[in-house]
Amino acid sequence: MPISISDCSFMYRRGLPVLEGLSLSLGHGATVLLGPNGAGKSTLLGLAASALQPRSGHVRISGLDSRNRKDIKAYRRKVAWLPQQIKPIPGLRVREQVAHAGWLKGMTRVDAWNSSKEALNKVGLADLSTRRSTELSGGQKRRLGIAQALVHSAEIVLMDEPTAGLDPMQRATFRDLVGKLCSTVAVVVSTHQTEDLADIYQSVVVLGQGRVRHQGTVDSFLELAPAGTPAERQAEAAYATIFAAEV
Repeated sequence: MPISISDCSFMYRRGLPVLEGLSLSLGHGATVLLGPNGAGKSTLLGLAASALQPRSGHVRISGLDSRNRKDIKAYRRKVAWLPQQIKPIPGLRVREQVAHAGWLKGMTRVDAWNSSKEALNKVGLADLSTRRSTELSGGQKRRLGIAQALVHSAEIVLMDEPTAGLDPMQRATFRDLVGKLCSTVAVVVSTHQTEDLADIYQSVVVLGQGRVRHQGTVDSFLELAPAGTPAERQAEAAYATIFAAEV
């Protein structure tokens, strides 16, 4: 089931509104979330994950409302979130940290421990399972975060800049991972990278100044590129077309 965001507004303390009356649905296959810095992408994912609460409006999944205290635990079991900053937990080894994430989502300790092995295999960190998480490199921490997001078998996986710090080989691994995931769960990825967009995602959402500038299939997004644009530049050109009026 997709996440339904209805007429949501959000602002940080003493700041301007980041999102104002935003409504959209996130889910089904793999969706890429594009937009400039400050567009509200991370805020939107935080709301979808229930890490943030809207000032007004509602965020729902399968009838569960993130603002309803009775629903919040069940809501969070359905959603996995990979934030931008992955924080190693001092004293825990890699597999222990992944299992801990599953336990926090309501899994038993035994189930979380067993599931952590499969999650680490998916992201190519199985051989580092006994290393202290504080000793991982930047790219390895990103993969640790992805494993944490996968451990409890969520229905929707939200990832905020998951390929930041990954080298080309690791990004290829991520591309394959998303392809496998979206056959069984919905995946929403916020990124600034538009290369290989058509090879990974089925739909595109573009945010600008806290509102939706485009939502549709990858094909409908690429059609925004000017005629004659080389295939390898279409995503970049389509993005530029959406924001051309603001330049």
